[in-house]
Amino acid sequence: MSPVPEAGERLQKLLANAGLGSRRQLERLIADGRVKVNGRVARLGDRATADDRIEVNGRTVAGRRLAQSPRYVILYNKPEGELVTRTDPEGRRTVFERLPRLPTGRWIAVGRLDVNSAGLLLLTNDGELANRLMHPSASIEREYAVRVNGEVTAAMVRQLVEGVELEDGPARFEDVVESGGQGSNRWFHLVIMEGRRREVRRLWEAVGATVSRLKRVRYGPIILDSRVRSGQWRELEGEERQALLKAVNLRDGRPWGRLVRGSRATKSPVARRR
Repeated sequence: MSPVPEAGERLQKLLANAGLGSRRQLERLIADGRVKVNGRVARLGDRATADDRIEVNGRTVAGRRLAQSPRYVILYNKPEGELVTRTDPEGRRTVFERLPRLPTGRWIAVGRLDVNSAGLLLLTNDGELANRLMHPSASIEREYAVRVNGEVTAAMVRQLVEGVELEDGPARFEDVVESGGQGSNRWFHLVIMEGRRREVRRLWEAVGATVSRLKRVRYGPIILDSRVRSGQWRELEGEERQALLKAVNLRDGRPWGRLVRGSRATKSPVARRR
């Protein structure tokens, strides 16, 4: 039996770059003993190269997939009612049904939006990039537009910025700006630094208000613009790509790919510049 090599990249990073999942997801697979390198059950900390025989959940990963492939990142404008999951036992629509096909690997969602939330969702085939964008240490801002039912006072806003205690620990908004509406339907733009489950909704509920509409409009340096209608996607452009890598201090030489027009999973049109 061949030993696990000392050379190469960390196993979870190699597999993440091959589009097999985020680094955290792959670390869990390794810890559960579901990854083998050269016939031996891998351990966290092991390294590998594209020349090694790697199995994930009993299936061999092709060497060409492990070799450095182009990086793709798209912006998707998620409608309400779609799930950020690959399959749903209830047969509900998922975001992955509308996405373009990749030459190799698979799309990894950068964070999640719950079924009743809409707006900007980044997807990539680069697991290392996805992991960095989601990791709390990167301090990536997420900006949302929310419509709130119920009276909102200055004291409530101040409490949300100073912080409240949720069931999974303290949380707060970095900033809250009123952006229109009146009475019981007022709009706010707010910024958070984490991506915990239903965090925005739970924060408002903690001060006695209810979110009736929630839309993510920015993730780090990437802004949802009017070119991308609900249910459509577009590739990131040159300056956006560089800004995204800079935001997570990723300076590798991996090339960027270009998606083939007409490679859509559905007939939903791609947003284009006018």
